Amino acid sequence: MSTLRGWPSFPPDLPGFDVDSAPEQPVDLFLVWLSDAGETGLAPHAMTLSTVDEDGLPDARVVILKDVDEMGWYFATSAESPKGKQLAHNAHAALTFFWPHRGRQVRIRGTARPLGEDAGAADFLARPDASKVETAVGHQSEVLADASDLRTAVEAAERLIAEKPGFVPPSWMRYLLAADLVEFWQARHDREHVRLRFTREGLRWRRDQLWP
Repeated sequence: MSTLRGWPSFPPDLPGFDVDSAPEQPVDLFLVWLSDAGETGLAPHAMTLSTVDEDGLPDARVVILKDVDEMGWYFATSAESPKGKQLAHNAHAALTFFWPHRGRQVRIRGTARPLGEDAGAADFLARPDASKVETAVGHQSEVLADASDLRTAVEAAERLIAEKPGFVPPSWMRYLLAADLVEFWQARHDREHVRLRFTREGLRWRRDQLWP
């Protein structure tokens, strides 16, 4: 498409990024960038979760960040979903945050593990009713032979959630991704993009500025 090169990638005004004054811990810098993205744009907590299947083929989808602390980044899904099955087979995963309105990207690589039934139940019960219904319907990523089957399943799930407010699917899990590598990328219009990589070395993080 000839129009692709004509579309702007970033807004005219971009924030700076002084790597020398960046926090020593990647989580602290991430929280600063996340807060900034949330004040100036929509869905700052949307992230791409990348996994691999049993054949080593990559898979990716956008999910919502549930929390972040010194332990890592949290998200939730059904253990019976494709991503849940892939993580059970291979816990290595990656997260990508992209905030185009700030010209910023954060890449995170590490291992993800489920946190147990209690954490999964607490996460599920905190979800909006529509999200609970969606999960209770099940069959994620399976072939839908007839659209009417979806409507029937949704109605059954709505009744289930209304009649049993404490219902929690046993497959619902909250996951923690513990990072081994976190990279922060700041765009510049002169193409001298600023990249700062944190690499875990035992209990410490090594910081390296990278070429664009």
